[in-house]
Amino acid sequence: MSHIQNALDVIDIEMNAIHKLRSSIGPSFKQACKLLESCKGRVIVIGMGKSGHIGSKIAATLASTGTPSFFVHPAEAGHGDFGMITKGDVILAISNSGSTAELVQLIPLIKRIGIPLISITGKPSSILSTQSDVNLDISIDKEACPHGLAPTASTTVTLVLGDALAIAVLKSKGFTEEDFAFSHPSGALGKRLLLKVKDIMKSGKYLPIVPSNASVEDTILEVSNKGLGMTVVSDDKKKVLGIFTDGDLRRIFQLDQYTKGVVVSTVMTSAPQSINENELAAKALGIMDDRKITSLVVTNDKNDLAGVVHMHDLIQQGIA
Repeated sequence: MSHIQNALDVIDIEMNAIHKLRSSIGPSFKQACKLLESCKGRVIVIGMGKSGHIGSKIAATLASTGTPSFFVHPAEAGHGDFGMITKGDVILAISNSGSTAELVQLIPLIKRIGIPLISITGKPSSILSTQSDVNLDISIDKEACPHGLAPTASTTVTLVLGDALAIAVLKSKGFTEEDFAFSHPSGALGKRLLLKVKDIMKSGKYLPIVPSNASVEDTILEVSNKGLGMTVVSDDKKKVLGIFTDGDLRRIFQLDQYTKGVVVSTVMTSAPQSINENELAAKALGIMDDRKITSLVVTNDKNDLAGVVHMHDLIQQGIA
């Protein structure tokens, strides 16, 4: 049998297992979701072996979608880590057999604390299943492993069920993109949704700025010294009058508009595109893309000059 056929057989077996899982979603699943939604503490996910690896991913998915959660290794729980579990928490225990010794020995402790126990098992009649407040059935017809030994289809079904729980609870809570971003501040989505123009703009001594009566020669020096390919032209009250860019410099030479001592106000670009400092940096990127420009003047709520945001700033932050 070819490698390709072997792969297709595995995929078919796991697809069939997921299809069977679909038919088992019912009142117990709804009850489990209610327990997760009402949890005042954290959802503690426990599982041994391959179930533990899947459980760790489920805990991470719950945590990133608005349900505080972490994974506790059941063997370590029996040697001190059970102290991480407190009243207000909910236990999500994963065991295909439903009789994993390290999980079963924790049942009396869980009952003593008096916190809800949700189990995910492949044997609804097992001790873990029957001692749980809610049991979710992940029974399968067979593993993809030809010897029926390596957890394959069972772990796939567990992972899918974990995703289903997380997303069902997410939607019920009204968890938004902005909420997701707060859980992922270093990720691309977090930066697009949280980072504001004022967080990355050039200001203070890094801001290229000249008065309207500055000579073109002095203006070119400012553009060169600040390294943004442009400078803002403003009055003494920080009102933006225009900008002068590398493109403006080329234009005045092409049109033979340059004479020594000419002031920048006569050759600048008036009414430049600007953005408020409290807008999202992602919006600045959109304006730059639409206008085919590489920098924007930044103003505050009084419409005074606050800074300049450059495409390089957006690239450096991973937004562009």
